[in-house]
Amino acid sequence: MSIRLQRWTVTTGSNVNSRAAVVLHAAGHDWKASVEGTGAVDALLRAVDAALADVLGGHPRLVAYDVHALAEGPDSEGRVIVQVAPPAGAEGPRSAGRFTGEVASTNTVAASVEAYVDALNAMLADPSWTGAAEAAGSRRGRGRGAEPGGPAVAEFDDDARPIDTTEWFNR
Repeated sequence: MSIRLQRWTVTTGSNVNSRAAVVLHAAGHDWKASVEGTGAVDALLRAVDAALADVLGGHPRLVAYDVHALAEGPDSEGRVIVQVAPPAGAEGPRSAGRFTGEVASTNTVAASVEAYVDALNAMLADPSWTGAAEAAGSRRGRGRGAEPGGPAVAEFDDDARPIDTTEWFNR
C-alpha cells in the first residue's frame, strides 16, 4: 500500500497565513484536508498530516528537512530530503524508526510535499504499519453508491469544510 499525492494547492503571501489543500489516495479511499500554516511548506505538510491523521493515528514528527541546490542559478534543481518519525502516540513496533523521502525538482515547494509523502510511504512500508490505510478506510465505511459485496467507493468527509483556497484568499 502506498499513498499517492493526487493534487495539492497552496496560497501564500505577505501579511497572510499560508493555506494549503491536499488530496491523497490510499487503499481505495481519497483523503483530503485544507489547513493554514506559517508558510507554503508548513501549510502543505500540515494538510498531509490532517488528511492522514486517521491512517497514522496522529501526526508524524518531522525530524529533518533539508533543501540543497544542485547547481548554480535560480532555475537549478533543489534536492529536498525529509525525515519523519512515527506519531508521538504510536505504540509498540509502530513507535520506532526514522523514515526518509527525497525528491529533486526546480519547484522546491512541490519537492517538499512529494518528499514528505515519500517519507510517509517509507514508514507505511514498514511491516509494523501493514494494513493501516485499509483499517482507517474500513472505519470510514463504504462510499455512497457502493453496492453490497462490491468494491468500496472512495469518499470524502461530508463534515469537512470544502477546499477552496480562492475563497479563503479573498477574505
